[in-house]
Amino acid sequence: MEAAAVLHDVGYSPRIASTGFHPLDGARFLRDQEGMDERVVRLVAHHSCALLEAEERGLREELEGEFELERPDLVDALIFCDMTTTPDGACTTPAERLDEIVQRYGPDTLVGRFIQRAAPEIHSATARVEQRLSRVSAAQPMWGSVRESSRP
Repeated sequence: MEAAAVLHDVGYSPRIASTGFHPLDGARFLRDQEGMDERVVRLVAHHSCALLEAEERGLREELEGEFELERPDLVDALIFCDMTTTPDGACTTPAERLDEIVQRYGPDTLVGRFIQRAAPEIHSATARVEQRLSRVSAAQPMWGSVRESSRP
């Protein structure tokens, strides 16, 4: 997951861009790197509702044909990472991140239309991750509590 989070936007690099669609370009580049984990490649290919943007670009069949979908829980986790971090690495909310993308590209651009169309699924994915994090957090004993209760 960490590798996919770090590498998910590698397709923006002018050196490797061929279609202009960064999830596809990035996944193709990573697939060709010796020893690259296929799961990372699939996550990069399909990050942040990429199939919807691929539709807008006329590349959906190409993306689906080359790269299988990854497990939904991992896809959700990468969406969470992407949508709770700004381009410069600061923490943000999914709503603020979506607004930033629309502002940067414009609401009537291909990316603007796609991200507005993807917004409900992005919000659902981030909510699912937050729910999983809450359940895990609630199930974990506090370190201090464990130490205190283990004293003689």
